[in-house]
Amino acid sequence: MCHQGVLTAQSVLDTPMKAFSLLLLASLCSLTASAAPRPNVILVITDDQGYGPVGRHGHPWIQTPNLDALYDKSARFTRFLVSPTCSPTRAAIMTGRHPLKNGVSHTILERERMTLEATILPQVLQGAGYTSGIFGKWHLGDEDPYQPHKRGFDEAFIHGAGGIGQAYNCSCADAPGNKYFDPVVRHNGSFVKTKGYCTDIFFTAALGWIKSVKDKEAPFFAYITTNAPHGPFIAPPSNTKRFTDLGFGTRQAGFYGMIENIDENMGRLHTMLEQWDLYENTIVIFMSDNGMTGGGGGRPGKDLAKGYPFFNAGQKGLKGSVDEGGVRVPFFVRWDGTFLPRDINELSAHIDILPTLAAVAGASLPKDQVEGRSFLPLLLGQKIKLADRYLFSQKARWPTGSEPDKHQWSNFAVRNTRYRLVGGQLFDLLADPTQQNDVAAQHPKVVQRMRAAYDEFWKEARPLMVNEKAPMSKTRPFHVWYKEQLAKGGIPLWSPPELRE
Repeated sequence: MCHQGVLTAQSVLDTPMKAFSLLLLASLCSLTASAAPRPNVILVITDDQGYGPVGRHGHPWIQTPNLDALYDKSARFTRFLVSPTCSPTRAAIMTGRHPLKNGVSHTILERERMTLEATILPQVLQGAGYTSGIFGKWHLGDEDPYQPHKRGFDEAFIHGAGGIGQAYNCSCADAPGNKYFDPVVRHNGSFVKTKGYCTDIFFTAALGWIKSVKDKEAPFFAYITTNAPHGPFIAPPSNTKRFTDLGFGTRQAGFYGMIENIDENMGRLHTMLEQWDLYENTIVIFMSDNGMTGGGGGRPGKDLAKGYPFFNAGQKGLKGSVDEGGVRVPFFVRWDGTFLPRDINELSAHIDILPTLAAVAGASLPKDQVEGRSFLPLLLGQKIKLADRYLFSQKARWPTGSEPDKHQWSNFAVRNTRYRLVGGQLFDLLADPTQQNDVAAQHPKVVQRMRAAYDEFWKEARPLMVNEKAPMSKTRPFHVWYKEQLAKGGIPLWSPPELRE
């Protein structure tokens, strides 16, 4: 019997939900008939890479042969949108709803904590018999109740805060003194000392865990979430040398080198999946969490980015911007024999990942939570046109303690298939994808409707911004736990798994 989840999408315009649900049910029946075992899922998300720095997207300097190979074998979403910064996107992936409705309005200051009231992706998949592991960046709360091994992940191998070595005057802080090389990692609630470069370590840990669970009856969900290429821009010398030889400065060489190192690890992942014969029943997804950071500026022979071109695939805006370049990211989905490689141009978003994976897994969706919609019919190549809808972006970094309502109309954007409203400016992205021409004066009714939709969204989201008055933590939990463990017995050396059979 095919399973049908309950779909909700509060931001959808005039959605024929009954017809869409029937279509999804037919998709699930077709999927079930063609692939009886529930597929494994590997979701790789990079930090601050954005859309441009991929070879297949035309980048002039970096070389990403393994991402290019994945691109060639994947369904590629050409208009896939996320949030302008890290934690909000990750909260949306985990819950299937806008980050403000998860209480996530910032990346620090206790405002990165994802509400404990939400049912999150590994818990949803757990209901369908999945086992789940996270490797790398969590960034949705460093206090104990918010940790991923307390929220449905069976395996958690993570750093703290939003980046390795970060420490703020709040709970958001990594282990003290951490570096990109030989970092201390929290493994299922205890610290271990690793040897090597952080991205290599996270992929090794993920591959070791996949090896340990791949032959078990339960399917697995592996969430590989790299610290790279988040600043500071530090990569192995073997990855930076080519760029310094080209004349790039240290900053750009580090950023580009981090991405090429990610690509090498995607090659390792590919090799092992082939060796373990997993591609037929494993979905591999690659994405980034927001637009490209400023490390991607400059050109050969110029040390500083300022005044010199960024390659951002012709998009306006970088990380932190609510323009297209701040929120559009690569999104490649590979499932050999089930999803045909091709471009998918329908507007899609981070809030759609959970309902899509739930549909694939035959899992039930949490009641009254999910506002995204499954794009499984698109992946299956069905000739359908989904109803248009509004998607909302907000850079919600207002000062802690201020009233959010005072900042509602700052740093916001509304997007549908054709238009992006940014503040008072309206851009026709079908005719003007680089956002050169403000057409608000020519389409006042469009502006009015989009502003009204945003106002309604805000009224729904405001009561759910549960962290706005949260007191700052008096301690940094990772620092406290690290010192306690150090005093009790020390920090053991992590033993990398043996990946060969």
